[in-house]
Amino acid sequence: MTRNQHGFTLIEVLVAVVVLSIGLLALGGATGRTTRTLYGSRLATVGSQVAARRLDKLRAAAASTFPRCTAPAFSSSSSSVTTYGVTETWVVPATGSPRVVRSIVNYPIGAGRTKTDTAATSITC
Repeated sequence: MTRNQHGFTLIEVLVAVVVLSIGLLALGGATGRTTRTLYGSRLATVGSQVAARRLDKLRAAAASTFPRCTAPAFSSSSSSVTTYGVTETWVVPATGSPRVVRSIVNYPIGAGRTKTDTAATSITC
C-alpha cells in the first residue's frame, strides 16, 4: 500500500529560504546605493542653484550702474562663502566686454571627498 504525500520536503524549503535571502540582500544593497545617489544628486542640485543665484546677482549688479559693470558688488569674491553646505567663490574679470563671469562651488560627496562644479556666463559691459 502506497501513501500519497503532499507538501514540501525539507530540501525544497531550505532552497526557497536561501533564494529568498539572496534576493533580500540584493534589495538591501540596491537601496543603499540608491540612497547615496539621491543624496549626491540633491547636493549637486543645491550647488547648481547656489551658482545660478550668484550669477544672477552679478548680472543684476552689472546692470545696476551706468556705465555698466562699475558697481562695487560686480567684483570677484575676496573669500569663500558657504550656503546650505555648499562653498562658493566667484571670479569677475577686471576688464573686457563681454566679461566671462564664473561661479565655482564645492560640496561634499561623502567619505571625505568633495566635488567642484563651475558655472559661467557672459556679461556685456
